Amino acid sequence: MTSYAQVKRVALGQARSMQRSALNLICLATMERDATNGPAIEFRDVTYDLPNGQRVLASLNLGVQRGEILVLLGRSGSGKTTTLKLINRLLSPTSGEIRVEGKAASAEDVVRLRRRIGYVIQEIGLFPHYTVERNIGLVPSIEGWPQEKIHTRATELLQMVGLDAQLALRYPHQLSGGQRQRVGVARALAADPQILLMDEPFGALDPLTRDELQREFLSLQRRLHKTVVFVTHDLNEALRLGSRIALMEAGTLVTVLSPADFLRSNNPLAAAYVRAFGSGLDSAANRGA
Repeated sequence: MTSYAQVKRVALGQARSMQRSALNLICLATMERDATNGPAIEFRDVTYDLPNGQRVLASLNLGVQRGEILVLLGRSGSGKTTTLKLINRLLSPTSGEIRVEGKAASAEDVVRLRRRIGYVIQEIGLFPHYTVERNIGLVPSIEGWPQEKIHTRATELLQMVGLDAQLALRYPHQLSGGQRQRVGVARALAADPQILLMDEPFGALDPLTRDELQREFLSLQRRLHKTVVFVTHDLNEALRLGSRIALMEAGTLVTVLSPADFLRSNNPLAAAYVRAFGSGLDSAANRGA
């Protein structure tokens, strides 16, 4: 016959086990909540040196919030593109840590990391021997999507970026510069990444096409709410597109401000940019117009 003491021991053991399970669930929920509520991208004291020892980026501490367009603004050599390439591990930091969606980027499989981050560059990088549809469907194809699903997604994205579906069978050399850039944006969005990296994507376009694409991109962002890191040296573009502007100079982060605060800033470098560009106030006042 089971004694009272034995029953009590079993009951206490079960209670402790349930308590441990509850604590584990709470810890797990807390970790998941922190990963969801924290920055989508975070630089923690990140430094990057060239192989010859030249310092390109110094002690960068910066968080990119979910759903915002963070513009990295600065002149050539300020560290903007280096910062961008550290996110998807095209470069590796000399020291410090970069976290993407709450996880250390260095601990993730680099191929998997890059496939879930869209990447748009000034030179576009379309494969010349691929059709538009095949270029757009590159990552979904690698991910093993069925061909019909890829075709449907390519058609959807062409419409989303303002291109006729009939262009799907054309090759890059048969497109205008603006059309190629739109295809580049569509390709970056193909697998529906939550993060989009854009390195002066509209810099090589004529002013009218550039203006048109900026408007379309803002309209697209209002629908998709991606986390975007956008590199430019153009203050007008930064004021028009950015949720916040991170001003960089000689490998250091100078300040991070909203467009309105940037225009009013007493920071000497920010004020110098406003004086140099002059018409920035008009661009900021007409965001998305």
